[in-house]
Amino acid sequence: MNKNELIETIAANTGSSKAQAARTITALTEIITEVLQKDDSISLPGFGTFEVRSRSERTGRNPKTGEQLKIAASKVPAFKPGATLKAAVNGKDGKD
Repeated sequence: MNKNELIETIAANTGSSKAQAARTITALTEIITEVLQKDDSISLPGFGTFEVRSRSERTGRNPKTGEQLKIAASKVPAFKPGATLKAAVNGKDGKD
């Protein structure tokens, strides 16, 4: 599903306009981005948690030359799914 399909689905499920659904999706992604930039997390019970994880510096290899190189430490956004979402994906009702 791409962004336009998501917007259409949200509009249909909520009875709102496509423009309103688009504004909602845009606002949600902007809020998640802002929270993660502050090194904080967003928890949506049953769905999951958006968080920032730290990667330490490590040694890698250039696949072309085989030469070793250092990969700098970095922060990466991550999503940890909740139990209800995991159960839904696995075809369970989450009450097992």
